[in-house]
Amino acid sequence: MEIGIDSFAAANVKNTINYSDALIQLLDRIEHADKVGLDVFGIGEHHRKEFLDSAPAMILAAAASRTKRIILTSAVTVLSAADPVRIFQNFATLDLISKGRAEMVVGRGSFTEAFPLFGHNLHHYDELFTEKLDLLLHIRDNETVTWSGKFRAALNNQAIYPRPLQPQLPVWLGVGGTPASFARAGTLGLPLMVAVIGGETHRFRPLVDLYREAGEKAGHAPDKLKVGLHSLGYIAETTEKAVEEFYPGYAETFTRIGRERGWAPVTQPHFDSQNGKTGAYLVGGPQEIAEKILHHSEALGGLSRITFQMDNAGLSHAQLLNAITLLGTKVAPLVNK
Repeated sequence: MEIGIDSFAAANVKNTINYSDALIQLLDRIEHADKVGLDVFGIGEHHRKEFLDSAPAMILAAAASRTKRIILTSAVTVLSAADPVRIFQNFATLDLISKGRAEMVVGRGSFTEAFPLFGHNLHHYDELFTEKLDLLLHIRDNETVTWSGKFRAALNNQAIYPRPLQPQLPVWLGVGGTPASFARAGTLGLPLMVAVIGGETHRFRPLVDLYREAGEKAGHAPDKLKVGLHSLGYIAETTEKAVEEFYPGYAETFTRIGRERGWAPVTQPHFDSQNGKTGAYLVGGPQEIAEKILHHSEALGGLSRITFQMDNAGLSHAQLLNAITLLGTKVAPLVNK
């Protein structure tokens, strides 16, 4: 199982003087993740004041120059509001810089700021994504493309460069809880990244089964239908310490975001229920988290990748570095053993 980190480049990390320092510290953490043996590091895409990841390919390219083996991916690219040609060119270039370590996870995003920012109608939410995913895959699989659609100018025998170092640039489909999205990923034969940021992970099993059934029905080999899990998580030496350090910033962040969406304020009992044995959160000590990862994998019929989102809880750079160390040197060996 590949184990890694997803970051939204949170700008409110403690002890950070300015945004420049926050990004330099993020690059330090990616380099550290590479050194302690983690498999993958993903950068999200948001267009909000509290996150610094509006240009994820730029961050990943900087990280490529400081790392040697870790996979560098988006998490996720908001494809509905982007030009697939430019997205492909950015990640093909990243693949060349990183010597074949680039991937992307594409999705519709959980925030909507990108749609008005780039001149798109939110009412076309799904149509935009469907069409742009089709074009992105055409570009990935063909050096010269002839294509037409509703929302973008047609391409007529158009060559698109550069081409990546990998024969086929990996594209994962990032999904939430919409059955049609799981079925689409299976039909297309794309690896699936499931974002479970609340509730109980095993409740997603019927949707994962739907993905696998759609993929096999479309003729894709079962070993090509990989499933990844993205969850909120944090590691410390003990579970008590992990909760003590993670919860305050988590509560502040998700209470603030919740006001925008009509959610109730976060409470400690609610957090504890999400962080129980079957809950989605992965906050605890190494042994407990290793066991929980294996439980989630079994509950979903087998996982190929799991990524932790931990830097939006107001944790310091030192705390995050320590969590990455524990994840790479303690948790990952326990899981893979």
